Amino acid sequence: MTDATEPRPGARQWGLRGGVIALAVLIADQASKLWIVHGLKLGLGDSIALLPVLSLSRVHNYGISLGLFQAGNDWARWGLVALTVAIAVWLVRWLRRAEHWRVGLGVALILGGAVGNIIDRSLYGYVVDFVHVHVGGWSFYVFNVADSAITIGVVLLLWDSLTGARTVQTRG
Repeated sequence: MTDATEPRPGARQWGLRGGVIALAVLIADQASKLWIVHGLKLGLGDSIALLPVLSLSRVHNYGISLGLFQAGNDWARWGLVALTVAIAVWLVRWLRRAEHWRVGLGVALILGGAVGNIIDRSLYGYVVDFVHVHVGGWSFYVFNVADSAITIGVVLLLWDSLTGARTVQTRG
């Protein structure tokens, strides 16, 4: 029997590893946005074709994922920031308890992406998006490194929930 406050095997390592991964995502996200805005000096609405199906196109996202729930005023903006900060705190707690690599990596990717978008929304009032996938007349949403990390993290968590049939240990 173990004490309820004692960390489970593997949990401590994912707290540290996950923190490093989340920090790497955050740095990659913020560096890529700075490069788009200040390095390439890509203006709002400007686009640079990289491949027939891929462009760098700067847009400002005032909402959350896929442009949902647009924050049209300061109350909505700071409400989104507060909600995302609360989610980030919850993710840190989850990460510290993660035992399996899919959960640890998934939560770390989501955390790094969430913090990257919190920084944008806090500083500018919007999130800078720039990766534009398109084919012919069809256009996928414009997104960024943080959005990619969040999406991959969610896929890992879904994968774990569907295939991670691990036994649940009860404390006596």
